Amino acid sequence: METEIITATPDNEIVNSRIVNASRKLVYRAWTEPEHLKNWWGPAGFTNTFNEFDFRIGGKWSFTMHGPDKGNYPNECEFIKIEEPSLIAWKRHSKPLFQILATFEEIADDKTKIIFKMLFDTNEERNKLKPYVVDKNEENLDRLENELKLMTL
Repeated sequence: METEIITATPDNEIVNSRIVNASRKLVYRAWTEPEHLKNWWGPAGFTNTFNEFDFRIGGKWSFTMHGPDKGNYPNECEFIKIEEPSLIAWKRHSKPLFQILATFEEIADDKTKIIFKMLFDTNEERNKLKPYVVDKNEENLDRLENELKLMTL
Protein backbone atom coordinates (compact mmCIF):
# COMPACT_ATOMS: atom_id res chain seq x y z
CA MET A 1 0.00 0.00 0.00
CA GLU A 2 1.44 3.34 -1.04
CA THR A 3 1.78 6.04 1.62
CA GLU A 4 0.81 9.56 0.61
CA ILE A 5 3.62 12.06 0.35
CA ILE A 6 3.22 15.02 2.70
CA THR A 7 2.16 18.12 0.78
CA ALA A 8 5.15 20.43 0.57
CA THR A 9 4.79 24.02 1.70
CA PRO A 10 7.51 26.56 2.60
CA ASP A 11 6.51 26.10 6.26
CA ASN A 12 7.07 22.36 6.48
CA GLU A 13 9.98 21.61 4.16
CA ILE A 14 13.74 21.92 3.96
CA VAL A 15 15.02 21.99 0.39
CA ASN A 16 18.49 21.56 -1.03
CA SER A 17 19.18 21.43 -4.75
CA ARG A 18 22.20 21.00 -6.92
CA ILE A 19 23.11 20.52 -10.56
CA VAL A 20 25.67 17.73 -10.94
CA ASN A 21 27.83 16.80 -13.93
CA ALA A 22 26.38 13.34 -14.45
CA SER A 23 23.58 11.76 -16.42
CA ARG A 24 20.23 11.27 -14.73
CA LYS A 25 20.65 7.51 -15.17
CA LEU A 26 23.96 7.59 -13.27
CA VAL A 27 22.53 9.81 -10.52
CA TYR A 28 19.59 7.44 -10.11
CA ARG A 29 21.97 4.48 -9.83
CA ALA A 30 23.95 6.29 -7.09
CA TRP A 31 20.72 6.67 -5.09
CA THR A 32 19.32 3.18 -5.71
CA GLU A 33 22.27 0.79 -5.67
CA PRO A 34 23.36 0.14 -2.08
CA GLU A 35 27.00 -0.43 -3.05
CA HIS A 36 27.12 3.22 -4.12
CA LEU A 37 24.60 4.76 -1.71
CA LYS A 38 26.46 3.49 1.38
CA ASN A 39 29.60 5.31 0.19
CA TRP A 40 28.11 8.79 0.15
CA TRP A 41 24.98 8.87 2.32
CA GLY A 42 25.25 11.25 5.28
CA PRO A 43 27.30 14.28 6.25
CA ALA A 44 31.08 14.50 5.89
CA GLY A 45 32.95 11.86 7.88
CA PHE A 46 29.99 9.52 8.35
CA THR A 47 30.00 5.87 7.33
CA ASN A 48 27.07 3.49 6.97
CA THR A 49 26.19 -0.10 7.69
CA PHE A 50 23.20 -1.25 5.65
CA ASN A 51 21.12 -3.99 7.26
CA GLU A 52 18.35 -4.07 4.65
CA PHE A 53 17.78 -2.27 1.37
CA ASP A 54 14.61 -3.51 -0.31
CA PHE A 55 14.19 -0.95 -3.07
CA ARG A 56 10.49 -1.14 -3.93
CA ILE A 57 7.34 0.64 -2.75
CA GLY A 58 6.72 -0.66 0.76
CA GLY A 59 10.30 -1.96 0.94
CA LYS A 60 12.45 -1.26 3.99
CA TRP A 61 15.75 0.56 4.21
CA SER A 62 17.38 -0.18 7.54
CA PHE A 63 20.85 1.17 8.25
CA THR A 64 23.12 2.65 10.89
CA MET A 65 25.03 5.86 10.33
CA HIS A 66 28.32 5.98 12.22
CA GLY A 67 29.48 9.44 13.25
CA PRO A 68 33.12 10.45 12.65
CA ASP A 69 33.77 11.20 16.33
CA LYS A 70 31.25 9.09 18.18
CA GLY A 71 27.74 7.82 17.96
CA ASN A 72 25.74 5.35 15.95
CA TYR A 73 22.45 6.51 14.51
CA PRO A 74 19.94 3.80 13.57
CA ASN A 75 17.61 4.63 10.69
CA GLU A 76 14.47 2.77 9.71
CA CYS A 77 12.84 3.91 6.47
CA GLU A 78 10.16 2.73 4.06
CA PHE A 79 10.09 3.53 0.35
CA ILE A 80 6.74 5.15 -0.47
CA LYS A 81 7.12 6.28 -4.09
CA ILE A 82 9.52 5.33 -6.88
CA GLU A 83 9.45 6.65 -10.44
CA GLU A 84 12.56 5.53 -12.29
CA PRO A 85 14.65 7.56 -13.11
CA SER A 86 13.07 10.76 -11.82
CA LEU A 87 11.83 10.35 -8.24
CA ILE A 88 12.40 8.46 -4.99
CA ALA A 89 10.49 9.09 -1.75
CA TRP A 90 10.74 7.46 1.63
CA LYS A 91 9.31 7.83 5.10
CA ARG A 92 11.40 7.59 8.24
CA HIS A 93 10.06 5.33 10.99
CA SER A 94 12.85 6.39 13.37
CA LYS A 95 13.07 9.81 14.99
CA PRO A 96 13.18 12.51 13.88
CA LEU A 97 10.14 11.69 11.73
CA PHE A 98 9.93 13.14 8.23
CA GLN A 99 9.73 12.13 4.61
CA ILE A 100 12.36 12.54 1.91
CA LEU A 101 11.43 13.40 -1.65
CA ALA A 102 14.33 13.33 -4.11
CA THR A 103 13.78 14.29 -7.73
CA PHE A 104 16.19 14.10 -10.64
CA GLU A 105 15.68 16.37 -13.66
CA GLU A 106 17.73 15.93 -16.82
CA ILE A 107 19.23 19.30 -17.78
CA ALA A 108 21.50 17.86 -20.51
CA ASP A 109 22.99 14.44 -21.30
CA ASP A 110 25.63 14.93 -18.63
CA LYS A 111 23.87 17.34 -16.23
CA THR A 112 21.17 16.52 -13.71
CA LYS A 113 19.35 18.78 -11.28
CA ILE A 114 18.73 17.11 -7.93
CA ILE A 115 16.06 18.50 -5.62
CA PHE A 116 16.25 17.03 -2.12
CA LYS A 117 13.26 17.83 0.09
CA MET A 118 12.73 16.92 3.71
CA LEU A 119 9.00 17.10 4.43
CA PHE A 120 7.66 17.46 7.98
CA ASP A 121 4.16 17.18 9.41
CA THR A 122 4.51 20.58 11.10
CA ASN A 123 6.50 23.81 10.93
CA GLU A 124 7.64 23.19 14.54
CA GLU A 125 9.21 19.84 13.63
CA ARG A 126 10.97 21.43 10.67
CA ASN A 127 12.29 24.29 12.78
CA LYS A 128 13.97 21.88 15.23
CA LEU A 129 16.24 20.50 12.48
CA LYS A 130 16.60 23.43 10.09
CA PRO A 131 19.45 25.25 11.90
CA TYR A 132 21.95 22.47 11.18
CA VAL A 133 20.46 20.16 8.58
CA VAL A 134 20.77 22.48 5.55
CA ASP A 135 24.59 22.50 5.77
CA LYS A 136 24.67 18.76 6.47
CA ASN A 137 22.55 18.11 3.38
CA GLU A 138 25.07 20.12 1.34
CA GLU A 139 27.86 17.88 2.72
CA ASN A 140 25.78 14.89 1.67
CA LEU A 141 25.47 16.26 -1.88
CA ASP A 142 29.24 16.95 -1.94
CA ARG A 143 29.81 13.29 -1.12
CA LEU A 144 27.35 12.26 -3.84
CA GLU A 145 29.30 14.29 -6.41
CA ASN A 146 32.49 12.49 -5.39
CA GLU A 147 30.78 9.11 -5.73
CA LEU A 148 29.45 10.06 -9.18
CA LYS A 149 33.01 10.87 -10.29
CA LEU A 150 34.21 7.47 -9.07
CA MET A 151 31.32 5.75 -10.85
CA THR A 152 32.43 7.22 -14.20
CA LEU A 153 36.03 6.02 -13.91
